[in-house]
Amino acid sequence: MAFSRPALRLALLLLLLPLGAGACGTEGDQQAVSIAAASLDPNGPHPTGLPNPYMTHLNWGVLPVGREWGRVSGVYVDPAGQTIWAFERCGGDDCVTSEDPTVLRFSPDGTLLASFGADMFVRPHGLYVDDDGNVWVTDGRGAREAEIEEAPDAASKGNQVVKFSPEGQVLMVLGTPGTAGDPPNALNQPNDVIVAPNGEILVSEGHSYQGPHGRISRFAADGAFLGTIGEFGDGPGQFIVPHGMAFDSQGRLFVATRGTNRIDIFDHDYTYVESWEQFGRPNDVFIDEDDTMYVLDSESGDERNPGFRRGIYIGSARDGSLSAFVPPHAERPPHGTIGEGIAVDANGNIYVGEVSLNGMTMFMPLM
Repeated sequence: MAFSRPALRLALLLLLLPLGAGACGTEGDQQAVSIAAASLDPNGPHPTGLPNPYMTHLNWGVLPVGREWGRVSGVYVDPAGQTIWAFERCGGDDCVTSEDPTVLRFSPDGTLLASFGADMFVRPHGLYVDDDGNVWVTDGRGAREAEIEEAPDAASKGNQVVKFSPEGQVLMVLGTPGTAGDPPNALNQPNDVIVAPNGEILVSEGHSYQGPHGRISRFAADGAFLGTIGEFGDGPGQFIVPHGMAFDSQGRLFVATRGTNRIDIFDHDYTYVESWEQFGRPNDVFIDEDDTMYVLDSESGDERNPGFRRGIYIGSARDGSLSAFVPPHAERPPHGTIGEGIAVDANGNIYVGEVSLNGMTMFMPLM
């Protein structure tokens, strides 16, 4: 039997409410608000005039008995937008001494369907699922000296990109595990990975605000190194912590450049176009097939990006207008907290990988 989108949302809502989902109220209607009209009130719960048309379901996703959630910074959906993938840090903030599988696949109701990637990574970070359902992940750093002393095999892990089949078979590795450096033979703090419309593989590198790396490395579909985009810095086309990437329907590349509080936009030839600062201090960006853009901000506040609120900024990848804002969780006052990875399924549900609360949160559209 086929269900309409509202009916499916209602069915999911009835399923999730007994699990403790909390309702969040709306403010105003859902009409798009222009950038100029969406002024930011640093003392308010979210940008003035923007509605929050979502309810919050904390602690989404069920792990096997005896296993607890750790930090999750990588989240994506399968090509059909129905199942959700997460890259989890073994019950903590790294997997140095753990043999838990780190790549997890869930059904829409939070049931764990599959898992793999055990004993392969130091610090799981970015995750992307391509049009064929293959799963790409980044291991964000190498093991530290004390970690190697505790777990000697950790010396051969980290600073790599791995491509898995949907069943968990390793199909490709970029970088030399355990080695930090420059491509083609090595990577340095890879944050995210994505496959471009032309089939190229892009890897954003550099997780330090002091540098020296802030770049996007380009690889052909077979893994051959093609060159880099940008360099460390805060000028046009430069990066300080390029944390997440997405493509819009025009084939433009959007980079969530956290260290400069902006979304950097490049055309299909990777030529710099412009930067948008109205989406907060971005950790990750997800763009759906209608060019609705979801940007996750977990760091704005008094010290970093003052005048902006942490939360999820929702708007248009076509013109940069803002249409909605989901406030952060109340924990960690005064600014609240929210995660690092974001993805949206075919029914409009937002999934966030948490790095302060741990685990996953789902935000369901209100009807």
